[in-house]
Amino acid sequence: MPTPRSAADRAAALKLFVVLSRAHQALAARASRDVDPSGLSLTEFAVLEALYHKGALTAGDVSRLVLMQSGSLTYVIDKLVKRRLMRRRRCAEDRRVTYLDLTVAGRSLMHRLWPGHAAAIAEAAGGLTLAEKRLAARLLKKLGLFAGNDLREQSRGEKA
Repeated sequence: MPTPRSAADRAAALKLFVVLSRAHQALAARASRDVDPSGLSLTEFAVLEALYHKGALTAGDVSRLVLMQSGSLTYVIDKLVKRRLMRRRRCAEDRRVTYLDLTVAGRSLMHRLWPGHAAAIAEAAGGLTLAEKRLAARLLKKLGLFAGNDLREQSRGEKA
């Protein structure tokens, strides 16, 4: 059961939600504009970026990193495999496990795109100082962990 909140606290929470949503939309739109000329969607770019920085991963790992449901991810993976930007590779030790990895063409594409994309995101976040960016990241992580924990507790309560 939720804790009772004051009217001012509820109003501040709602305002935070709206401001956070608008900030996310603005940043996502900027990132999308940056990625569009490559012919990739922002989601496709996110999958390639995860593999570019982390190396070979399972689909489950990629799903968690890019916050995407597995059904949607399968569609994106199929498109990237068809474009020969990534490949599926069975694990030698456990044939049930499949790794996703960039091809030479995928790695080359990300090597060309990543520096400009990182600069575009840095520019988009330029309205905050370094200290403000770090503080915002800490506070948003705290908010996300709390909200996620609250959802998990609700989910457990529904199963009981």
